[in-house]
Amino acid sequence: MEKSAVVVIDMITTYDHADADLLLPSAREAIPSIVQLIQHAREHRIPVIYVNDNFGEWRSHHGEILETALAGPHADLVEPLRPDDDSLFVVKARHSIFYETPLAYLLSQLEVEHVILCGQVTEQCILYSALDAHIRHLQVTVPKDAVAHIQEGLAEAALEMMQRNMGATICSTDSLIS
Repeated sequence: MEKSAVVVIDMITTYDHADADLLLPSAREAIPSIVQLIQHAREHRIPVIYVNDNFGEWRSHHGEILETALAGPHADLVEPLRPDDDSLFVVKARHSIFYETPLAYLLSQLEVEHVILCGQVTEQCILYSALDAHIRHLQVTVPKDAVAHIQEGLAEAALEMMQRNMGATICSTDSLIS
């Protein structure tokens, strides 16, 4: 059986961006499943890797990103997803979790062959990250209830593209962890 990692994408945020009002309802729906997935991973010693935007703050590190998000107006959405001391954290600047980050190297060092992608935004960062994982010959799973979207129709199309074009497994969190 291939070694897996749970990758939590862009969930440490203040939601201070143009599409936040469209994203927030979907994020609120996805958070319980993301929490469930993280808890399951921690209980089964599956690596949990947070990959998060740096919001253009090139001097910031993961602690500062977390502190800023927890001080923001939507701390209630960030608190349940707080990284623990065993969690790994990679800072990114663009849509894909792989673009100009050390993630591919980290995954190879952990001998991970399968990534479980959760977080936001389905039709942007999740989609581009799934494609980049696929071209790196990683197995990809996306629990559809553990990803948040801005545009529901685009998110559904993105999930279908991941499944059809990248061979990604699209499932529910419950089916994945049971």
